[in-house]
Amino acid sequence: MLSTLSIRNIVLIDKLDLSFEGGLCVLTGETGAGKSILLDSLALALGARADTGLIRAGEEKGIVTAEFDLPAIHPVYDMLDELDLEKGEPLFLRRVISSDGRNKASINDQSISASLLRSVGDMLVEIHGQNAERGLLDAKGHRTLLDLYGQLDQDRSKVSSLYSGMQKSNEALQAAINAVEQAKVDEEYLRHVVAELEELSPREGEEEELAEARSALMHAEKIAEALKDAEKALNDNGGIEGRIRTATRAIERVVEKASGKLDPVLDGLERAAIEMAEAAMLIDSVGRDLEIDPSGLEHVEERLFALRAAARKHKCEVSGLPAVMQGFQERLAAVEKGDAEIARLTEEARLAREAFIAAASDLREKRLRSAEEMDKAVMTELEPLKLGNARFETLVLELPEESWSSSGIDKVEFQVATNPGSLPGPLIKIASGGELSRFMLALKVVLARSGSAPTLVFDEVDRGVGGATADAVGERLSRLSRELQVLVITHSPQVAASGSAHWNIRKAGAEGVTRTSVERLSLAEREEEIARMLSGATITREARAAAKSLMEG
Repeated sequence: MLSTLSIRNIVLIDKLDLSFEGGLCVLTGETGAGKSILLDSLALALGARADTGLIRAGEEKGIVTAEFDLPAIHPVYDMLDELDLEKGEPLFLRRVISSDGRNKASINDQSISASLLRSVGDMLVEIHGQNAERGLLDAKGHRTLLDLYGQLDQDRSKVSSLYSGMQKSNEALQAAINAVEQAKVDEEYLRHVVAELEELSPREGEEEELAEARSALMHAEKIAEALKDAEKALNDNGGIEGRIRTATRAIERVVEKASGKLDPVLDGLERAAIEMAEAAMLIDSVGRDLEIDPSGLEHVEERLFALRAAARKHKCEVSGLPAVMQGFQERLAAVEKGDAEIARLTEEARLAREAFIAAASDLREKRLRSAEEMDKAVMTELEPLKLGNARFETLVLELPEESWSSSGIDKVEFQVATNPGSLPGPLIKIASGGELSRFMLALKVVLARSGSAPTLVFDEVDRGVGGATADAVGERLSRLSRELQVLVITHSPQVAASGSAHWNIRKAGAEGVTRTSVERLSLAEREEEIARMLSGATITREARAAAKSLMEG
């Protein structure tokens, strides 16, 4: 609910801090005292269009802050999830408008867009004024309100899920049809490309293997020549092994005379002989294994160049050719198996459509029954509100298929006829200002538990009525305030007497400056204010007695 409203420098208000409570909060005052300023200020904090004309004369900016205390389960916290608010913490909606045309919006001192502020405001407060165009007057929300009244959430969720499934089935079917149609156009080309790629049969990693083999083959002759030179160097002139053996025999002849000093020399010569023998064996082995086949190099190069040519043709890397081939194979398969796939998807789409229609038709029947019940409930409320000749109707119209949605196959609209024999029409076009407010009141009483904002504001809902009708208005506002916080601006003493709290709005001038002030009234002050509303400028004893009687009643 709205707990506080702080206003700085808005029209005739220089500084005003109001604290509200639950129940029926009544605001009264003489015509021109500034009641509309309070409404404009609240609307500004809720995201209404910023108008520099609202700034108090001589000031640079105007500021309005509205504080709301809400239960942690209120859906507005989900909307504000990105602001990292603790669910259940108070919300401070602030709007600052500057004389240079700039305006700022924030929630709990975090800057937000004006559109987000407006969306949040719509969830927190409904203002039903003489020129209101939101809330119940917006036909876009009538279907949701009817579903809430009829407790059709589960049915609507089922319809929404089936609608999504139907959409996906239709999209899959259309995609398959488009793919087959396009594939059939390209069928001859596809068959040619698939045959070409299948004959080439590219393998993943083949380019690297071929490049390596090509490099080896290109250098094979040079490697063989080097091996021969190495072998010749080892074997010419008796070979290195023969010279090592000669050196070994020369050392062995004097080794015993050297007192062990030549032992390491003999060891080294022995190791050298072994190493040279191994090197000769390796040279011989590598030479035998070495392929020097010109036709092998030619074959490798042909294969490598063919793969690279195919990659250029299909604008991909050689490594991507297997995937390209698979893609063309799948497209060709789509042509060959397309009719069967389309038949399967067509059947799926048919079943999904039938399931949606069945659920949506069931929801439509429940909406029709709920509409009939709601219409009777609203009509019951209209008679005491001096609208007994009016007729309220909830139209549940079946939509053409192209207009079906996740909400079903229906369009819902609240309509009224204010005179016997006249045709019903939209609320905002048929009802006059006073009638409109009373229609809104009757609807809100019926829909009090059906998705309303936690705070309702009525501006002169009693306009044009008095006596028993005003009593009925007050009684319904009081009843409504048991479910929601209700703020009402009124000129009716009967409505004012129904309030649980009362504020008086006054305008006064001093030293050439006019200011609007708001004062919460005590019980005695309430009696005096209601007596003034009954008798006018001169408050009589009878008026005071009548005021007391109204409050006690």
